[in-house]
Amino acid sequence: MENKLGLGMLVALVFSTMVGAGIFSLPQNVAVSASPGAITLGWLITGCGMLALVSVLRNLVVRYPNLNGGIFSYAQAGFGNYIGFMSAWGYWICNLLANVSYAVVFFSAIGYFVDTPENPIMGQGNTPIAILGGSLLIWFMHALVLRGVTRAALINVFATIAKIIPILTFICLVIMAFKLDKFTLDFWGDKTPELGSVLEQVKATMMVTLWVFIGIEGAVILSNRAKDKRDVAKATGIALFSALILYIAVSLFTLGVMTQPEVAALQNPSMAHILEVIVGPWGAMLINAGLIISVSGALLSWTVVSAEVPFIAAKEGLFPKAFTKENNNGAATTSLWFSSCLVQLFLILTLLQESSYLALVNIATSAVLLPYFLVGAYGVKVALSGEGYSATESRKKDLVIALVSSFYGAWLVYAAGVEYMLLCALLYLPGVLVYKKALSEKQQAFSKRDYAYSLLLLAGAAGAIYLLSTGVLSLS
Repeated sequence: MENKLGLGMLVALVFSTMVGAGIFSLPQNVAVSASPGAITLGWLITGCGMLALVSVLRNLVVRYPNLNGGIFSYAQAGFGNYIGFMSAWGYWICNLLANVSYAVVFFSAIGYFVDTPENPIMGQGNTPIAILGGSLLIWFMHALVLRGVTRAALINVFATIAKIIPILTFICLVIMAFKLDKFTLDFWGDKTPELGSVLEQVKATMMVTLWVFIGIEGAVILSNRAKDKRDVAKATGIALFSALILYIAVSLFTLGVMTQPEVAALQNPSMAHILEVIVGPWGAMLINAGLIISVSGALLSWTVVSAEVPFIAAKEGLFPKAFTKENNNGAATTSLWFSSCLVQLFLILTLLQESSYLALVNIATSAVLLPYFLVGAYGVKVALSGEGYSATESRKKDLVIALVSSFYGAWLVYAAGVEYMLLCALLYLPGVLVYKKALSEKQQAFSKRDYAYSLLLLAGAAGAIYLLSTGVLSLS
């Protein structure tokens, strides 16, 4: 059965993948480590970086329509099969952890309606009952996607429309309650020395501001499912600018209603508590209901994308052939089953480690840094070489944009810090066995370069295990 997505479905899919749980906790997540001025700079850097990344993606989609695997296809084309595989693996791990975080925050929101101080049934979404509920939710989404990508995308269109209503209501009410003197009271954090310098504050916002944009490449990942390849670039651009406006409004206008220390002290979803201050309890109920709808749509979108990643990578010879299996509805069955089982495993680990939503966000965001950086690097490579360009076509603009995207990727690695990069090595290391299996099916062996890369991963993973064992690095 043919599954093709039009422009509207692609926009809804990308928008819903980005605008999931993150926006509802965004005010507190950025205010906990930065002042209004630093947050503004953080959005400026992130906006420019994501715009550059999207521009590179759009350019590559047009010039290389045969590369249907999206961001990891570009890594493979530019830097070889091993790097291409690791890009696909890292992006897949990010997808899976995103699904875990959504399941956690979904039941954290339900806790608003059922928890009491004496009996926190759901707590922060990581209690035994919440994890059980999250498991049922994951497998429900699994069943929906098995019925076909187009059906799942159609359901997602309605979920996207439903989630926008509480978000826009929040923004309108916050703008009405906004006070400029409160917003500018401690604009650069000079009166709050524990925030550190402006540079430290901006760095601290980077993982959160990137997190809420992860998924912007969703249309590229699903480009082989699009009715018209030209819709991929359009959908990505529309979703990017729509989300950026919402994120800036939600995170900055709230600091004109409550001060930075007040917002930083809120429990998540912080949007609910802010609206409760403005209009009373019904505001918190509206936001929590909106969060539940939003996470449902985002989880459905991420389930679709997480099944597509190893499916497409297997078609490119990077994953074992078993991942190419589809059912009669066009759903990538083997890939979907593996994805859902791994999400289930991560959910159980969340219970054992008592991992919070923000910890999962930081880990998932770190995992996607390599794939994002490699997109920009490949853009630089093709702009310099002229591959895919006509002899008379100027490449200067594309080169500058690709350089900005690459520098943004490098800046994110710096902002994440050594600890999270080592943790990424630990997450990437099991992928070596999967890649070796894919090579053996093609009767190929590891090259010396592949062994060198694997040894670097092993060293990084050993460092992560040491830091985890000594308590320097924590998953909670």
